[in-house]
Amino acid sequence: MSALEQWRLIVDAPAAGAHNMAVDHAILEAVIAGAAPPTLRLYQWRPTCLSLGYGQRARETDLERLAEYGFGIVRRPTGGQAVLHANELTYSIALPASHPLAQGSIVESYRRLSDGLIAGLKGLGMVVRAEPLLARLPSHPPVVCFESASDYEITCNGRKLVGSAQMRKRGGILQHGSLPLFGDTAQICEVLRYDTETARQDARESVRDRATTLAAETHAAPSFDQVAASLAEALAAAYEVQFARQALDEDERARALVLEEQVYDSNSWTFRR
Repeated sequence: MSALEQWRLIVDAPAAGAHNMAVDHAILEAVIAGAAPPTLRLYQWRPTCLSLGYGQRARETDLERLAEYGFGIVRRPTGGQAVLHANELTYSIALPASHPLAQGSIVESYRRLSDGLIAGLKGLGMVVRAEPLLARLPSHPPVVCFESASDYEITCNGRKLVGSAQMRKRGGILQHGSLPLFGDTAQICEVLRYDTETARQDARESVRDRATTLAAETHAAPSFDQVAASLAEALAAAYEVQFARQALDEDERARALVLEEQVYDSNSWTFRR
């Protein structure tokens, strides 16, 4: 019997948005350089933070409302639309470009990586699937990740449960995604710009119709630790790998600090568009 491939598992304490994005980025660089094995990172956000997609316009955000709520803001290195990171589990997977799970198009790698996430959610008693494309589209251009449709997003009872985005660099890929544990999926609409309050209310209803949470579907409230353990176990089985629980090494911590200060916590990055 061949030995299982060795991956690193990092389970982090809640942190600010700029720190979380810097750590994901530093991990990807280490994996590309061969200084770290394929890595699964599971984490949370504190304070609640609005993340914008790499190419998204910052003017879609209501900065005054963000400040009133005490929420942070960060721009992701990955594409997609806005996500409000509150009561959730966020995962990130960093792989070298040569890894079988990273081969092919973005859609193909989404599908492969989704298989493990689906197995983990089924372990929590959920009936989930990876949709080739959501059938229902909003009547207006979406600025909210959980309102938009994309290939192989994970849904439950027809509503989006996991929103993911991917970045490809020469030599590796980073995919990260958001799994809401509980709460109001439409809270994000409170910190985005709308022409009228009627438009804001329409957006709230649209998001609630198209997005869901773990608690809403299971009628329970699994903790972050429970969900993290289930996902890690299922991903290990689905990808036929063995996880070693570790932390960032000294070089990764130093690189993450630089990325946080010079990129992800800077206005020139956050408001670049």
